[in-house]
Formats: sequence, structure tokens, C-alpha cells
Amino acid sequence: MNPQEKEPGSEAAGTALPRKAVALKYSPEKASAPIVVAKGQGHLAEEIVKRAKENGVPIQEDASLVEVLAKLDLEQEIPPELYRLVAEVLSFVYRADRRAGLKDADSDLLP
Repeated sequence: MNPQEKEPGSEAAGTALPRKAVALKYSPEKASAPIVVAKGQGHLAEEIVKRAKENGVPIQEDASLVEVLAKLDLEQEIPPELYRLVAEVLSFVYRADRRAGLKDADSDLLP
């Protein structure tokens, strides 16, 4: 076997990195940039994702962005150097909301 190949299940127990999650909120009337409203890893990250799903909040997975955002404090605005990356996430969210709205509008037309 090639040294770079791994057999399935050959990783040692506990070596998997815990899942991380960061939740952002953007209210232009209250802040000039999105703010971190929740963050965590492991069980807390799972709970953040679960609650987002329960509340219809779109989820986008980007491990490298989460790593950067997780370093921010709760209630901290994202720094200007992250505006472009977060704008891409917000664009995804707005498109998802729009698609969901169109689906809801279509369902109103059905008998």
C-alpha cells in the first residue's frame, strides 16, 4: 500500500476535527457590517446548525471562512478584509430566500 493511502477506518479514534459553526446576522439599520451572533465547535456547532435549519436559515459550508470568523468575538462586526467573502455568503442566502419565496408564492396558486 502507498504510504499516502489509508485503509477505511484506519484513523485513530479522536483524531477527527470537531465541526465548527459560526452564525452571522446583518441588519443594515443597526450595524454597518454583519455581526457574529453565535459560534462554537462540536456539540455546540451541531446545535447552531440544527437551530438554523429549524428556523429556515440557509446554511453554507466553508471551512476556511468559518476558521477566520470563529476568531472574532460574539457581537463583533466582521472586519473590512472579510467583506467580499461574507458578501458572497449573503448573496447565497438572499438567493435561497428568494427561491423559497417563489416556492411559497407558487404553492398559493395551487388549488
